[in-house]
Amino acid sequence: MENNPVWHPYTQEKLYPLPLKVKRASDALIYLENGTVLIDAVSSWWVNLFGHGRLEIAEAIALQAKELEHVLLAGFTHEPAIQLANGLLAVTHGHFSKVFYSDNGSTAVEVALKMALQFFYNKSQHKSVKVIAFEEAYHGDTFGAMSVGARSAFSKPFDDLLFEVRRLPRPNFHNHDEVLSAFETEMKSGDVAAFIFEPLVMGTAGMKMYDASILDDLMKMAKDNGVILIADEVMTGFGRTGKHFACEYLKVFPDIMCLSKGITGGFLPLGVTLASDDIYKAFYSEDRNKTFFHGHSYTGNPIACAAANASLKLLLSENMKEQMSKLSIQLTEIKERLEQHSNAVDVRVKGNILAFEVKVNSTGGYFSEIRDRLYGQALSKGVLLRPLGNTLYTIPPYIVTEEQLQQVEKTFEYILENN
Repeated sequence: MENNPVWHPYTQEKLYPLPLKVKRASDALIYLENGTVLIDAVSSWWVNLFGHGRLEIAEAIALQAKELEHVLLAGFTHEPAIQLANGLLAVTHGHFSKVFYSDNGSTAVEVALKMALQFFYNKSQHKSVKVIAFEEAYHGDTFGAMSVGARSAFSKPFDDLLFEVRRLPRPNFHNHDEVLSAFETEMKSGDVAAFIFEPLVMGTAGMKMYDASILDDLMKMAKDNGVILIADEVMTGFGRTGKHFACEYLKVFPDIMCLSKGITGGFLPLGVTLASDDIYKAFYSEDRNKTFFHGHSYTGNPIACAAANASLKLLLSENMKEQMSKLSIQLTEIKERLEQHSNAVDVRVKGNILAFEVKVNSTGGYFSEIRDRLYGQALSKGVLLRPLGNTLYTIPPYIVTEEQLQQVEKTFEYILENN
């Protein structure tokens, strides 16, 4: 690529045009260097909860940077990390007792998997079936996270190196009995360590949604069989499904929860893994071999924690609650209008996520030209979307305006009429 030394993610650079150069961003808008203005209808890969440039978060970062930019978290601690941990434990209603920091969603999942597997190791219990996960799942790009994710072109070069995972059919609103039966078969061995899942919305699979009742049944069966439950709320956390966390729709709560993406309001990378007291007790010992041997150089970075504290305060404010509720209503109204279009298939909404498939004559996989065409059509209308094959979705910042949503809806209509 001309004069650009950056190797861009998920990009075949020989086939794609030069990347769009961003000059600045504010609220739900991205301003390109060439003068183009785009509506960020996907919150920049789902991270900008409140839009770009929130002063409350920027100011918290500036204040913290002047006081303490970083210190190792092994043998030390600091107030921003403690405050954030207490805040997260409070907003998850006391279901967890400990917070472990890392850098991103993939590492939050890695931490969760290692916690679950070492839990049984510390108790001298061997489990031959390490993890059960859903077909089409996505949990990240690192090796453990790839292992529990679906095998695909993304993981194919590394398939021989990934650990074996048992798969359940991807749940939908019609296959409750099939999924439950498959899980029941796995439980009969009594040898399963953990069950990992994206609660209610499977993001990279295509914003596929399913009912809370099927997950409750699976989780209850897992609990009854001593299986550790890992909820991957990297995408669904911090209000995306209409509640603070998707697990709040459930009657059964997980043992471990993974968080990232929106945690800092889109300002800085941060991953969090929350663990129940039962999990923590398996590591709390006079035996040094039972230590949880995991940590990154920037674990619990004070500046990132300060950003997350400011973000959490914003999330819990009455004004933001009102905006989130209003957005959910607006997306439901858009859904009802899109359902009238013959080329829109399975239009669905959960909280502040809207998705549907564009009816096409050919296969709409991730590598199809359809995805690129839809992406380009949206850009031509001033809207940033990240189609998943022929799946279009919007997961906008909570502060998106009514006029901006109308432009997103008109872009959807344009695409539906021109494919």
